[in-house]
Amino acid sequence: MTDYSSGRTGYINSAARGATTTPAPADVLRFHRRMPGYAPTRLHESAELAGTLGVGRVFIKEEAVRFGLPAFKMVGASWAIHRALAERTEDPDFDWTFDDLAERFGGTGGMTLVCATDGNHGRAVAHGARMLGLGARVFVPAQIGRRAKEGIRSENADLVEVDAPYDDVVMEATAAADADPAAMMVQDTAWEGYEQIPAWIVEGYSTIFRELDAQLADAGLEGPDVMVTPCGVGSLIQATAAHYRGSDRSADSLKPSLLSVEPDGAPCLLESLKAGRPVAVATGHTRMAGLNCGNVSTIAWPILRDGIDAAVTITDDEDLAAVKELERLQIDAGPCGAASLAGLQRAFADPAMREGMAVTGQSVVVLLSTESREANPVED
Repeated sequence: MTDYSSGRTGYINSAARGATTTPAPADVLRFHRRMPGYAPTRLHESAELAGTLGVGRVFIKEEAVRFGLPAFKMVGASWAIHRALAERTEDPDFDWTFDDLAERFGGTGGMTLVCATDGNHGRAVAHGARMLGLGARVFVPAQIGRRAKEGIRSENADLVEVDAPYDDVVMEATAAADADPAAMMVQDTAWEGYEQIPAWIVEGYSTIFRELDAQLADAGLEGPDVMVTPCGVGSLIQATAAHYRGSDRSADSLKPSLLSVEPDGAPCLLESLKAGRPVAVATGHTRMAGLNCGNVSTIAWPILRDGIDAAVTITDDEDLAAVKELERLQIDAGPCGAASLAGLQRAFADPAMREGMAVTGQSVVVLLSTESREANPVED
């Protein structure tokens, strides 16, 4: 049963915890552990937030530094680039490392990785290209922040600014890649005819959740009762659902409620869930640049339709308040990362949503914070 009210906080799918999907391969984490600079990101517990929210325990998975970058995106980009390049070798099933691929493809001067981005994904692709000795061309909406553009340029990428919304920038980047025989598109959203690389990116994100499993186990916990994930095109929350709704989980394993959070000016998943089909939305300006997306990824949609328990949208003011609250708690979260807290607060303000997500005073909640303030500085 799915219920939706006219307010922003009304989507509940009471059947979501019964959904199953295909999990990521178990060797993704092993691949990342062999990459230079790998380290698990911090899991921070906040007793203060638990008390304020009326739950048992609250943890924040703080993706403030990944492989030296200020956001989570490198775990997806690196795995997808690795898989895509392996497919171009004579032995795609060989256990290639990033160093192997750099030796095989780097310095040829012939290949360029191309993508569109609101900031963090593009920098991750450019960083991967630089590690491998490849070129990178990154297309961005002209209105994204100066710091995001500087970060991409710092990876020796060719930055192409486009005066258009994100979804139109994706189309322009795709056309440029299609016109260049030496280019390879590495995009984190899927559309008809372009689905394999986005699927690999989603698999790459599984490292976050496998780390989280181990960190919660170290805290004496089986897992979260509620998992909160910011949503742009839906790839990261697709990875969330693939992990917690995976067919590899035992029948008696914990089945958490999964909450999606979007800007109220870019609610492509919420509107799609309401309609029961993918819906494109017009987007405007938001501090949550990485979530400012008008279309749900085609490969994410069926998994999110069936497996997401709840969805909310938040205002920029609510998000900014969450950034400041997390900063006070010594958690480094930019606007996209702080969206998890703002969204949970919005959902918990609605008793029907709290009940629909099966929240109790003993619930364990995990907030996924996807970027640092360095990645996306805020101004009052």
